[in-house]
Amino acid sequence: MFTGLILERGRLISDPVPSGQGGVWLAVGMSPGLAERLGIGDSIAVSGVCLTVVEKEPGQVLVELSPETLARTNLEALRGGYEVNLEPALRVGDPLGGHMVQGHVDGTAEVVGRRDLTEHRVLAFSIPPDLAPFLVEKGSVTVDGVSLTVSALRSDRFEVALIPHTLEVTTLSRRVPGDRVNLEVDVLAKYVHRMLAARGLVAPLPEGQA
Repeated sequence: MFTGLILERGRLISDPVPSGQGGVWLAVGMSPGLAERLGIGDSIAVSGVCLTVVEKEPGQVLVELSPETLARTNLEALRGGYEVNLEPALRVGDPLGGHMVQGHVDGTAEVVGRRDLTEHRVLAFSIPPDLAPFLVEKGSVTVDGVSLTVSALRSDRFEVALIPHTLEVTTLSRRVPGDRVNLEVDVLAKYVHRMLAARGLVAPLPEGQA
């Protein structure tokens, strides 16, 4: 479990490497302190994707991506040197900021707009049609692992407002129109939708989409 509050930016050590089992390995560089905190088998969110540490060295870890993860996220398109947002899994006693984030990416969205407002910025993203029911204005959404609030919502896009701190500590400062980002909608909205669908109050989503 995560909160969407990014601890630091890491960097891919090299291009994704085929694992020989249908997935790929990613070597992720990070601060010595974060690498020391992680152990084999621990979870870490890499740009919003919950992954398992399979090997570690000082200042870096190796994680493995399954075919399902490759199909739903943008990680396979990243290359060595690219920066990624990193958040270790919550520990007992950690502050619960942000919102409840699973690291189970629902799909990708495209950056379709950017407005710079002095030191602040507004980014607009396309809405995958199957995820539209789970987005509401002032609701929570996770973009590349960052817990954000939907500041504006249309039928085909949503916007988020980024404060200077978020721009400084995450990779969202580098996002421009045409980029693809990982999107995770609020899991509570998904549960509510499923319960309403079971009562016949809303149309159920196609199999595999909720």
